[in-house]
Amino acid sequence: MRDQYRALYDNFRWHVPRDFNIAEVCCRRWSQETTRIALHYEDESGAHSSFTYAALQADANRLSNALQSLGVRRGERAAIVLPQRPETAIAHMAVYQMGAVAMPLSLLFGPDALEYRLQDSEAVVAIVDATAVASIDEVQARCPDLRDLIVVGKTGAGGLPHEWSTLLTGHSDFFAPVPTFADDAALLIYTSGTTGPPKGALMPHRALIGNLPGFVASHNWFPQAGDVFWSPADWAWTGGLMDALLPTMYFGFPIVGYRGRFGAERAFELMQRHGVTNAFLFPTALKMMMKAVPEPRAKYQLKLRSLMSAGEAVGETVFDWCRDALGVTVNEMFGQTEMNYIVGNSHQKWVARAGSMGRPYPGHRVAVIDENANAVPPGEVGEVAIHRRDIHDESDPVFFLEYWRNASATRNKFSGDWCRTGDLASADDDGYLWYQGRADDMFKAAGYRIGPSEIENCLVKHPAVANAAVVPKPDAERGALVKAFVVLTAGYAASAALIEELQLHVRGKLAPYEYPKEIEFIEELPMTTTGKVQRRVLREMEQRRASKTA
Repeated sequence: MRDQYRALYDNFRWHVPRDFNIAEVCCRRWSQETTRIALHYEDESGAHSSFTYAALQADANRLSNALQSLGVRRGERAAIVLPQRPETAIAHMAVYQMGAVAMPLSLLFGPDALEYRLQDSEAVVAIVDATAVASIDEVQARCPDLRDLIVVGKTGAGGLPHEWSTLLTGHSDFFAPVPTFADDAALLIYTSGTTGPPKGALMPHRALIGNLPGFVASHNWFPQAGDVFWSPADWAWTGGLMDALLPTMYFGFPIVGYRGRFGAERAFELMQRHGVTNAFLFPTALKMMMKAVPEPRAKYQLKLRSLMSAGEAVGETVFDWCRDALGVTVNEMFGQTEMNYIVGNSHQKWVARAGSMGRPYPGHRVAVIDENANAVPPGEVGEVAIHRRDIHDESDPVFFLEYWRNASATRNKFSGDWCRTGDLASADDDGYLWYQGRADDMFKAAGYRIGPSEIENCLVKHPAVANAAVVPKPDAERGALVKAFVVLTAGYAASAALIEELQLHVRGKLAPYEYPKEIEFIEELPMTTTGKVQRRVLREMEQRRASKTA
């Protein structure tokens, strides 16, 4: 294969219109073709149906009219607490075409996580799956800006909270979209951090354009005739929304939506049933599939032609299995909510090297820099950063606008025009990046981005906990497990029962993937002379333990 990377990268130019709206390019323009399929939907009960772009647009129009009647105005935040289901896509399109700001929230969030985000964003309405209503009810009284609740999946005759179907029935399927600029805010996505509460990354409409080169490249020049996309990634996260749902709809192709728990054999069944050609699967999911069905093509008829993976390193074993057993070379990708899809592979255009993050995608000027924002030589470790302007000195549209009402955090994200990722890597002579870890205490567990601060704060709310520190524990299946070191309050004794109680405490208030799978009681935490917990000491101790066990 001839390496086409340099020509593709050097000749790429951005074309960002002044006026741009995600709903217009992802749904409205395709809705004129009345039979074009947007979504194949299934749930765990076996129910399945398909939806056209025209049907989604008609309901988006009804919802926009309904939201306007409830007083939702341009720039106001609308929380979307929904899983993979048609109403999620409809809600996003409705909010964007109003000029309002969508704030996706995971169904996995417990009351504390929901309360903080609803309060901080000053969301005025929440569109909620029926399974999450109890958590919203628990916190709504403490969210004074939250005026209305729209429940999806609830049976009944409307009223308060509003029932989705009843509410939409009373409104017209015609809506005149509000004009927006490419730089106008479209999304507010909260990201975990190492200190303090999560930060809201405010994303403009143009960020979708910034994602497209990487999406196209990582899926071997998507779209091609007959392409069908699927990913189990939650549409409430950047990975599901910006790496799957929105770019697929931008090109007017069908995506598979599945509401239910991930299972290896079910994943193969879904791909076979819908003729999935392009998929985004986390390394953890690929490991589960590899172990459950070592020879998938002997059991399933698959049409897979591209596979992207992100969140953590795939590893050589899984990389080889995908190539040999699935017949597809994995294109690994790297990005963040604040500037997504910036580095990766496209194996049909340039060689994908197992374990590498890849090369900067066309349109993105990426470097490995030192503390003074100078590029380090090949082979040396530095921080991955992306410049505001590309190699042609044009603005890169991929960037977030700001951290919501947090000017200092926004400033600290940048060194001049370089936006720092917090991820350490080295670059080889060919420009491939190789991941080396985090510059801070963030880590990934089973594909989820974990910020220790929110978990530690939750633990400390329990009367038995005097102090806590959360670090990753190396794990072959998930990459890492969430582990908590806990200093007990005087009068409490360590026990298996207390461990379970603390785990349930966190699980009930945050998200299931955040609760500590392991808790170790400790007399005191390692601290700096200024009183800051040294998570690094604990992290390195866990790494040494894992090495000895191996």
